[in-house]
Amino acid sequence: MINKLKTAIVGCGQIADGHISEIQKLDCAEIVGVCDLEILMAEQAATRFGISRYYDKFGEMLEKENPDVVHITTPPQSHLSLASAAIDAGCHVYVEKPFTPTYDETVKLIEHAEEKNRKLTIGHIYFFDPPALALREMVSRGTMGEPVHVESFYGYNLAGPFGKAIMSNSTHWVHNLPGKLFQNNIDHLLNKIIEFVDDEQPLIKVFGKVQRTSRLGDIRDEMPDELRVMIQGSSTSAYATFSSHIKPTAHFMRLYGTKNIAHADFVARTLTLEQEPTLPSAIGRLLPAFNMGKQYKREGWKNVRRFLRSDFHFFAGMHNLVSRFYDSILLDTPPPISHRDIRRIGWMMDEIFRQLEEQVKKS
Repeated sequence: MINKLKTAIVGCGQIADGHISEIQKLDCAEIVGVCDLEILMAEQAATRFGISRYYDKFGEMLEKENPDVVHITTPPQSHLSLASAAIDAGCHVYVEKPFTPTYDETVKLIEHAEEKNRKLTIGHIYFFDPPALALREMVSRGTMGEPVHVESFYGYNLAGPFGKAIMSNSTHWVHNLPGKLFQNNIDHLLNKIIEFVDDEQPLIKVFGKVQRTSRLGDIRDEMPDELRVMIQGSSTSAYATFSSHIKPTAHFMRLYGTKNIAHADFVARTLTLEQEPTLPSAIGRLLPAFNMGKQYKREGWKNVRRFLRSDFHFFAGMHNLVSRFYDSILLDTPPPISHRDIRRIGWMMDEIFRQLEEQVKKS
């Protein structure tokens, strides 16, 4: 008989639905309660997903339900206090990104979890998306050779449902983050870089700006929407781009190695290779297009098979991450994302926002 972990959710906004859906697919977990400061939000989430109990007081839910695991899907300003309370109650904790608003808070939370011997992870779901897993396997086989450079691109649609929520409300919690819009999203850029740039504190150079026209007359006009980050490690470099204006709103990474170049597309869910031509120049330039077509056809059929297995869905990466996190609890193995990597991303984000603030002061 499988030992079921009792799970609770705090924060019943949009992302919580994804967490609940993926947890409910697991045989090893059962959601025993949901919580939100707005009791109606908690009640609606409980009703949508058939969860019997809901709360508007986090402490009460911890006391009455005694969960093994807590998923924190609230705005990041509350992550440190809520996660600390859950850890003190004996829970393992999954924290949505961004982990905390500052690096100091990130270190404090990790140290608290380690002191209490509780598992702790962060919602870096694209790190476990099918293209990322396939690329990691390719690297481990030696197909790429030695990594030399990484490009990470993340497109954001300010006219989409999340973007509209931010732009239509000057009091939205994103506007009160040190890194504003960037802080809520650039985890998606940095978590693809850190496994290839292994330095604790690599050299970082940042450029950010507001590209859209100012028209609202308040704090929203001050929110940068374009970001470029250059990162230089001891052996590998990286370039990260966040854009709210480039169309289509792509999401991909490219890994440049000493043997091949890999392109992982997180929208199309494909992984392709650019290889050195081995035939004479004219023919060597003719064949790569056919080779790429063959690769895309192969990747397309892989996705069809995933679709037929009901595995081709938006939160595939989240499902893999949640499943691995719960396995780490049940088997007492290291969590799927190391505390070192969580700290390193926290440091990078602080450094990026520090440089952006300096640019604003100089302008």
